[in-house]
Amino acid sequence: DLLGVNKLIIKHGAVSSEVALAMAEGALRNSRVDYSVSVTGIAGPTGGTTEKPLGLVYIGCSDNKESSTYHKYNLRGNRSSIRMQAAEKAIELLTMSIS
Repeated sequence: DLLGVNKLIIKHGAVSSEVALAMAEGALRNSRVDYSVSVTGIAGPTGGTTEKPLGLVYIGCSDNKESSTYHKYNLRGNRSSIRMQAAEKAIELLTMSIS
């Protein structure tokens, strides 16, 4: 509710570019920060489909200059590895946004 993504989740699913962008924008809107990042994905070990396989991750980035973007990744590994890779990618994107 706080991020304003409920309708988008119903329409596109929780793992989608639309939800990743809206989460990042909602986090920025509802806090006192200059940059925000969001991560949504399927880390497994179950839950993957043909359309949205295990390892699919969307990372949203937003800044106070009203610039928002998302990145899509197809990561490999077990649940722990996919989660770690997603966190590393999110930190990378946030670092690049700040630079």
